[in-house]
Amino acid sequence: MHVGTKRMISNEEFRRAMSHFASGVTVITTRDAAGAPHGITVSAFCSLSVEPPLVLACINKMTGSHYAFIERRAFVVHILGEHQRHVSEQFAEPLLDKFAGMPLQETESGLPVITGALVTLECSLVQNYDGGDHSILVAEVKSSTVNDAKPLIYFRGDYRLIDLGD
Repeated sequence: MHVGTKRMISNEEFRRAMSHFASGVTVITTRDAAGAPHGITVSAFCSLSVEPPLVLACINKMTGSHYAFIERRAFVVHILGEHQRHVSEQFAEPLLDKFAGMPLQETESGLPVITGALVTLECSLVQNYDGGDHSILVAEVKSSTVNDAKPLIYFRGDYRLIDLGD
């Protein structure tokens, strides 16, 4: 099927099919030009390249924070641990202050970091592509932190935990 041709799958069918793809849960954060923090839960995130170290995150163009990620050209990816379901839920809501009650630190460049994430990746935007109702952000990873914990997983419309057998 080519882009622009008649659609063969409904939005509901597509969402149901994609809900069967288990994935980690990520929140990305940045600051706008005025210094206000912005953050959103992102369901489409993956590694893209090792050399250079690139990641890909897709954000809905209709989210109120969309402009801040494009404008700042830098953000932090938080791969959430099993104890952080509340973080994902809070950043998925259209709240005025998504950072309320969140334990925060800052990167040297002033980006907000939610403490306790399984992994954090400080990123610099390399390219922004159009992806239908989303923007596809390709970013270079500048630094990372990794904590020893279990990941939070999203599968079939709900949060899941995995047993690592340890």
